[in-house]
Amino acid sequence: MDGADRARLLSGSHHDPHALLGAHPGPDGVTFRALRPFAHAVSVVVDGCHTPLHSEGDGLFSAVLPLETIPEYTLLVSYDDAEHEVHDPYRFPPALGEFDLHLISEGRHEELWRALGAEPMVHQGVTGTRFTVWAPNAQGVRVAGDFTYWDGTAFPMRSLGSSGVWELFLPGIGEGRRYKFEITTRYGARFLKSDPMARRTETPPATASVVTVSGHEWGDAEWMTRRADRPAHQAPFSVYEVHLPSWRPGLTYRELAEQLPPYVRDLGFTHVELMPVAEHPFGGSWGYQVTGYYAPTARLGTPDDFKYLVDRLHQAGIGVIMDWVPAHFPRDDWALARFDGYPLYEPGDTRRAEHPDWGTYEFDLGRTEVRNFLVANAVYWCEEFHIDGLRVDAVASMLYLDYSREPGQWTPNEHGGREDLDAVRFLKEMNATLYRRVPGVVTIAEESTDWGGVTSPTDRGGLGFGLKWNMGWMHDSLGYMSKDPVHRRYHHNEMTFSMVYAYSENYVLPISHDEVVHGKRSLVSKMPGDWWQQRANHRAYLGFMWAHPGKQLLFMGQEFAQGAEWSEGHGPDWWLLDPAYGAEADHRGVRDLVRDLNAVYREAPALWQRDSDPGGFRWVAVDAAEDNVFAFLRFAADGAPLLSVSNFSPVVRHDYGLRVPEEFPAWEEVLNTDAVRYGGSGVVGAGPVRVGADGSCVRLTLPPVATVWLRPV
Repeated sequence: MDGADRARLLSGSHHDPHALLGAHPGPDGVTFRALRPFAHAVSVVVDGCHTPLHSEGDGLFSAVLPLETIPEYTLLVSYDDAEHEVHDPYRFPPALGEFDLHLISEGRHEELWRALGAEPMVHQGVTGTRFTVWAPNAQGVRVAGDFTYWDGTAFPMRSLGSSGVWELFLPGIGEGRRYKFEITTRYGARFLKSDPMARRTETPPATASVVTVSGHEWGDAEWMTRRADRPAHQAPFSVYEVHLPSWRPGLTYRELAEQLPPYVRDLGFTHVELMPVAEHPFGGSWGYQVTGYYAPTARLGTPDDFKYLVDRLHQAGIGVIMDWVPAHFPRDDWALARFDGYPLYEPGDTRRAEHPDWGTYEFDLGRTEVRNFLVANAVYWCEEFHIDGLRVDAVASMLYLDYSREPGQWTPNEHGGREDLDAVRFLKEMNATLYRRVPGVVTIAEESTDWGGVTSPTDRGGLGFGLKWNMGWMHDSLGYMSKDPVHRRYHHNEMTFSMVYAYSENYVLPISHDEVVHGKRSLVSKMPGDWWQQRANHRAYLGFMWAHPGKQLLFMGQEFAQGAEWSEGHGPDWWLLDPAYGAEADHRGVRDLVRDLNAVYREAPALWQRDSDPGGFRWVAVDAAEDNVFAFLRFAADGAPLLSVSNFSPVVRHDYGLRVPEEFPAWEEVLNTDAVRYGGSGVVGAGPVRVGADGSCVRLTLPPVATVWLRPV
């Protein structure tokens, strides 16, 4: 072997080890060469005959056999304590096709997880695993794992042309084996990296990737068949947000599958939203700093265990939304950061690469392969795990070049503006691809600015999301509710302003984890007054929220008025619902209200059918600031109305007149947050209320700090 080739091979910097290793015909016969560090002997086995190879030192063995063609052969490798007969990885042609490479180079491989990563397969009749990785700046790449004692010397990979992809088929390596890629940079530095496409990982803090094969058999065919019957913005859509590791601390995916679906179904939520389940090194990030974009966190079980949880939720009639984080990734040196020794997934310009808020890297969305990595990832979760929707985190930080940056820390786009045009193209591509491939899926943007067209279709110039979090409503309404009732008259517009823009997008009203953590206090603790008043405000607010145009999202623990802030260390305070606890009835009452809100909501098309249609809403009392009263009508597609009246003052208002449609002469309560069973004072309607002599006005008794829903008799 040429000395330069030998040096490059042994140092892990050769781009084509298959040209040196394996079997190669020549004028004197067939040359066999193997690289087996730590072996003291290697033989070629042909038709049962063993021919020893000569040691060349440094783990290299070779011999020339007087053969005209390359035969079927194996290697017998002898170590001090054992010998193994194995297939030679370097006798196999590439196990990745030219079309796959073409799509990868074009950035259009929508099933990228089938082309890159560790793929167990049968290749030319031999069972093993194909390893592939995109590392275009590397001088060499090798596979290291628990099967090599984490030394990559024996298994250098070959470069597949200009694609930047490296490939190696390893016979005999199967499910459960741990591995990493050993990268050699252009300047000779060498380090181990986890697989960006790993579909399973070790449990943190361990960082290796794991070869995996799915054996899960889905049982949710009925759900999958009908989930596309109605678009999300025209369907009942109330969401229970969950941080899986802390919902019931210590439970695995399979144990959660026994407890979470019946709990959510009992409360009547239509969906759960799971805070990011993709693998992440630091539990305190709650999953928002992802290192394993294609792997559910191993903290709670295997990928099939997670599929089992999704399956059971679907079988219970509950949709599954997953938080997805394409805006940034952590800088851990064993993961995506400077993956092949150079900026690869992140931009080369450090000013643009480093996110100023979170100490992370942003993705280089101007690079086709990086966009492909993320677009295919969105498809992966929805197709492989039957996820029904992606809530896309931190969209605002992606859309603006100057997000959290001072003048001089960012460069305008080609038109001189502050918009990140690459991010816009990516979001449009992601949404268009997902909606085309996955019937019934919904994407939801966490976008806190007034960017236009977030939920408009991409073919009309919009970003193409299905729904958008209404951060303005959340901020304004919580600001109003935090005020003492005597001061609320001065903040009345904070509860009505949302209707100025309510139909500019398809909205979700989020009371999320971000609002009940890190000094912001739990929802009930944001409310003024004593414990009774706090709970009354909490209940009245939920009644107002469920009636307001838009979908609902409520973070775990708020459904039973947990007083403490959420902490990922212990999760919800379930002990508050223990019958032995003296105030258990107070918390159970709030949970009973949430159950009834969802039940009436599902049965009343007026509350969800026309969420994106201005004709589905009419103010009845919009300027009653002195009374702290808000009243409005919601209408179903057939015109059937529901009247919501909120009295956010602590006094009973008797004989309160409200004008209603003349064609409905009598109304009855269908829900009253002041009911005794919810923990209220019991000021509830005794029966139907008829309109007055003028034919258009009903006179109600409004309970203190409460929301009442009425419908025509």
